[in-house]
Amino acid sequence: MDGDWFGMAASAAGGGVFGVVGTVLGRVAGYFEAQQQHVFDKSRWQHETEMVRLNLEVGQAKSEAEQELASLQGSWAGLRSSLEAEVSLTSSYPLVNAIRALTRPALTLLLWVITALVFFNVETDMKARIVETSVFAATAATLWWFGDRTGPAHRPRPA
Repeated sequence: MDGDWFGMAASAAGGGVFGVVGTVLGRVAGYFEAQQQHVFDKSRWQHETEMVRLNLEVGQAKSEAEQELASLQGSWAGLRSSLEAEVSLTSSYPLVNAIRALTRPALTLLLWVITALVFFNVETDMKARIVETSVFAATAATLWWFGDRTGPAHRPRPA
């Protein structure tokens, strides 16, 4: 009978050792499983954060596009009204049309004459500053006035 108790004790100890080893292996495997789950969750959260950020950017871009569209529509409406007003002006007296057509070229010529007079008649120490300002004004006026000379028939109409 002593052998039976010893065998039973050895079996119990062996079962206990295997039970503890199994528990330890389960815990170690659970630890690595939790590590992998944490990495997966972190990756998923980063992805969700990026998706929220992208959705916010899309919403912001959409809002900006809608604002720009409204602004452009208002600009086209203003241009349309301006063109319609200009078309109504073309039916005035020939002398009025001639004066109106010569205003910009006459002002441009006058501005360049003034620029030349200033250049040739100003003291040297002030010449650089005055000429720089006069040339800026004359160039801006020339390009703006003649760049805007196309008549309503040559301008593209909005759809």
